[in-house]
Amino acid sequence: MTEPATLLADRSLLRLSGEDVRGFLQGLVTQDVTKVAPDAPQWGGLLTAQGKAQFDFLLWDDGDAILIDCEAEARDALAKRLSLYRLRRKIEIAPVEGGAHWSPQAGQGVPDPRLAALGFRWLGDADGAPANGWLEHRLRLGVTEGQGELGSDKTLWLECNARELNGVSFTKGCFIGQENTARMHHRSKVNRRLVVAPLGEAGDRTRAIYPELGLMVEHRRVEDLGDAIRPDWLVAA
Repeated sequence: MTEPATLLADRSLLRLSGEDVRGFLQGLVTQDVTKVAPDAPQWGGLLTAQGKAQFDFLLWDDGDAILIDCEAEARDALAKRLSLYRLRRKIEIAPVEGGAHWSPQAGQGVPDPRLAALGFRWLGDADGAPANGWLEHRLRLGVTEGQGELGSDKTLWLECNARELNGVSFTKGCFIGQENTARMHHRSKVNRRLVVAPLGEAGDRTRAIYPELGLMVEHRRVEDLGDAIRPDWLVAA
């Protein structure tokens, strides 16, 4: 019997190891790194000082190290950015072999930390055929990711729906971009959101288009969501 295709071919892995690597990341990324456990990866981001998304990724436990499940196209840029913050710390940041895998059904892996409905995810070899249906499955649930959809230094982290999708901690202390992110949170002032909508005419607010799926990602004002897909988690927000 043929094994189902599960590989997310557009993902790559970085491994961070060395002196207090969790403490190093704790002061940089939006997520509480102390929550990263073998059965509990965490989704987070690395922001600009103004609180805008530069990179998003999943953090995985690897014993004394951390594995970062990130966009393949952004891996080198992310490694370079993290290296700038390393200074003289004895921390190694290196690409490693392997890949991220996904299945919509239980049986292997752990629930996606952003939204249980996204399915199950695990790390393994970078072999096998690309998973079928992941992109549409994610978009139909209104979940955006990656620089093509979030942009780089274009979208405030809370406008990426990070609060609703478990991508930020407001209790762990400082991180890059924390001041503006916390201010927006405490004032409940999120004026725009990234949303998925049926494919239409592209404009200034369009971030990505997927003609083969009949979908697009747009950055819309909350009072003008229009025909955007509104899953339960977004309605609640």
